[in-house]
Amino acid sequence: MRTFGKWLGRLLVALLLAAVAVGVWKREEITRLMAVNSLFDADRIVANFSNMDQAFLTRPVLRGDGATTPLPYGPETELPAEVSEWIGNRSVTSLLVLADGEIVYEEYFQGTTADDRRISWSIAKSYLSALFGILVEEGQIASLDDPVTKYAPSLAGGAYDGATIRNVLQMSSGVTFNEDYLDFYSDINRMGRVIALGGRMDGFAAGLTETFTEPGTQWQYVSIDTHVIGMVVRGATGQSVVDLMSEKLIVPLGQERDAYYLTDGDGVAFVLGGLNLTTRDYARFGQMILQDGSYNGRQIVPADWIAASTQASAPTQVGRVGYGYQWWIPVGATEGEFFGRGIYGQYLYINQKAGVVIVVTSADRQFREPGVHGRNMEMLRAITGAVID
Repeated sequence: MRTFGKWLGRLLVALLLAAVAVGVWKREEITRLMAVNSLFDADRIVANFSNMDQAFLTRPVLRGDGATTPLPYGPETELPAEVSEWIGNRSVTSLLVLADGEIVYEEYFQGTTADDRRISWSIAKSYLSALFGILVEEGQIASLDDPVTKYAPSLAGGAYDGATIRNVLQMSSGVTFNEDYLDFYSDINRMGRVIALGGRMDGFAAGLTETFTEPGTQWQYVSIDTHVIGMVVRGATGQSVVDLMSEKLIVPLGQERDAYYLTDGDGVAFVLGGLNLTTRDYARFGQMILQDGSYNGRQIVPADWIAASTQASAPTQVGRVGYGYQWWIPVGATEGEFFGRGIYGQYLYINQKAGVVIVVTSADRQFREPGVHGRNMEMLRAITGAVID
């Protein structure tokens, strides 16, 4: 019995040492997983959204050595009285309004500052759309009606086999993907854990096998479609999205700070939501889009791509919000009115006719409650009205 006791004791010590060793070896992965699990906690969400590089793998998107493009200040605009209450209710962290290229309102809330590089979430999709338009004009991508497998052959045999580039740009791939952020076991949250643990996003996309309809027949918001766009970009060019984004968008825009992407374990950019920039740099991008791709003395994105990508071309339901190539078009949109949108209350609103760009960053844990998005659109339009009056 004494011999068995000694053997058991040694076994327990060995197991304990093994557990410690694994803990040390996997410390970074465990830390990132814990960060994912607490990312949206009420007492952490604001700081987390300004410091995503402290918890996740990242790669810088370099701004280059050029001068920062000025964002001049115009006459300060008094916003409608209800905006103040809306800012508090929606946990807004920054609000910047451009009118005719000039800052007419800029404020930061909840301890955030102008230097914070805030997570874009799905506004990153609109950035990728702009990059994609440049590559199409350059001839690096032959046709939007090419199958995605032409440029991303690892997707052959899976759910994306048969989908075209246009299908994924319009979120009409027909791929089954659960986007419920409140469901721990949803595809979007499983994907988050892949990122946290240093897994491969390409492998995750290739591993999807189910579809709910034929490609191109029905719109359904499927964030993994945007990752597939990134796979097409990398396959067509032989370059990373990080390097292309720096060369073709960030450097020409004359940003004030380097951006950065969250990445997977292979260093592949989390293109569907992992771009981080300052509020002013979001505004620079928005102003370039408003000006039909022209900014800082050059044509950065083709004007015809801006026009095509911001039209409600996806097969959405009649009377509902429209969708283009990774841009949203609101119900009852006026000419040239569209927006990029990210979870938890991120907005890049553009109204070309009014000459207005509005950047909103938030940490709104109730962003999915009924009526919240509608109220947000009311406020964006009310701010636009105040600016142009």
